[in-house]
Amino acid sequence: MEPRRATANGVDFAYLSAGPEDGPLALCLHGFPDHAPSFTPMLDALASAGFHAVAPWMRGYHPTAPAPDGRYQSAVLALDALALIEALSADGCAALVGHDWGALAACGAAILQPSRVRAMVAMALPHPAVLAATLIGDWEQRKRSWYMWFFLQDVLPGLVVPAGDHAFIDRLWRDWSPGFAPDPARMAALKQTLSAPGVLDAALGYYRQTLDFARQADDLIAAQTEVQGGSIAVPALFLMGADDGCFAPDRERASLAHCTGEARVEILDGVGHFLHVEDPDRVNGLVLDWLVQEGGARPHRARPGSQATRGSDGQEGSDSDV
Repeated sequence: MEPRRATANGVDFAYLSAGPEDGPLALCLHGFPDHAPSFTPMLDALASAGFHAVAPWMRGYHPTAPAPDGRYQSAVLALDALALIEALSADGCAALVGHDWGALAACGAAILQPSRVRAMVAMALPHPAVLAATLIGDWEQRKRSWYMWFFLQDVLPGLVVPAGDHAFIDRLWRDWSPGFAPDPARMAALKQTLSAPGVLDAALGYYRQTLDFARQADDLIAAQTEVQGGSIAVPALFLMGADDGCFAPDRERASLAHCTGEARVEILDGVGHFLHVEDPDRVNGLVLDWLVQEGGARPHRARPGSQATRGSDGQEGSDSDV
């Protein structure tokens, strides 16, 4: 796939695309340390179901341009997703799939403008309110999230992360997806993205501006507050690897308390944080089933599995076949 370009929310985005352009938009948003090509198998799966599947490099990640306003807090990521929907969809609506920071962006977009989001999937992170609560009140999660506090330092991260051919990035992948050996060519491409001028500063800016209130924009206070604690009314699927070394899987189910529409949590055995890379067939099947059922492509049979659910009545339960 050759990157295409679109301007949204004042940023020149590069993106990968598959499927019919007049099909329902499915927007796939990556996290850290990652980039758009990790979604290539998912784009193909979504395209086969009739979606216009799009994966942008997030703001600041080459070949997407740096943010001209220097903003990288999570509220602006949600606004980026909504602006990309406006720029790329045929009808002003989309299904959203996000991983890591992309999951926070997807949740935020669904909270801010639910009429623009048909359905969403958040992978590897919970609802933003759950993440914040665990960072504040959960000792074990704070240990897992040590890198976040490290990234708040002004000088050291810029020296440590790229050292030794980005050995820091290799270690994060090993710790967060234990037992998984990513393809060396894939990691080389990711490191090339992170090595482009300004990209590491932008990637660190996501953490610095979201975690440090003093670095947030005054005119985004209302949006930041809403994306941090608002309820999700659209159909929402939360996927988590049981072996995730970044976020504690047993905290994921708390996301259901922040959903007022159909919602489900699935904890997948045998995968870690980068679940869509580790087991693309299984993850793509779950994503496709949810988005086809809730997001407007051709009918597709849902696959059985064990999950926690919250229906439109707000009651939580356990289903063995959905």
